[in-house]
Amino acid sequence: MLGRSRAWLIAHGEALVLAPQAQRFGDLCARRAAGVPIAYLLGSAYFYGREFAVNETVLVPRPETETLVDYALQFAKCQGSQPLRILDVGTGSGALACTLAAELPSATIDATDCSAGALAVARANARTIGVDSRCHFYLGDLAGPVADLQYDAIIANLPYVATADIPAAPDPLAFEPRIALDGGPDGLRAYARLLPQLPRLLVAGGLALCEAAPHQIGALRALCEAAFSKASVAVGCDLGRLERFVIIVLPEA
Repeated sequence: MLGRSRAWLIAHGEALVLAPQAQRFGDLCARRAAGVPIAYLLGSAYFYGREFAVNETVLVPRPETETLVDYALQFAKCQGSQPLRILDVGTGSGALACTLAAELPSATIDATDCSAGALAVARANARTIGVDSRCHFYLGDLAGPVADLQYDAIIANLPYVATADIPAAPDPLAFEPRIALDGGPDGLRAYARLLPQLPRLLVAGGLALCEAAPHQIGALRALCEAAFSKASVAVGCDLGRLERFVIIVLPEA
């Protein structure tokens, strides 16, 4: 709002706030009081130590999702120097795709989303972070835009809030895009559509990671086991030790 750093504010406590700045601050306070997430007011949020631009077309990145990056990096470490091809389904702000590209300098990341607005944000973030040459963004439904490709790792953080559980304002969740929240009656509608697509996209020895809410993990694991009958399927926890992910590892050829 003021265009000044925290250090400047501390050093210039005597500076006056101009009337337009005061008006802007008051407007922001009113919007926050109505429930608008702080990230939308500031226009950015932090994920895995990096700042990402966000707006009302994308979900605010959650710290719980950072554990997905940890699992993917562990997998990449086990692959040695092999350059990986990774798919991020439902990329939103591009937080996962851009972070993986930044952490894995030899990897190529493809990312899909059905929202043109979200992809505009993701592309801008890729440029800001300096990974746009290795991040490729595709507009379309789930894995449809890349159905003829194969990947070493696939990550999906799809809408998983049950329709009946989406709150109304002033809950901050009500201000995030419904298309990125609403997972249907049980919250797993998007995963039920995606998982049958994945076996032909994942190479032998490949990794797939899917995020959902802790109370849905059992049902999501069952969907994963049905789609990957020969894979190792396990559950991973977030930093709060809550079951948050299903981890699929295909056997080597």
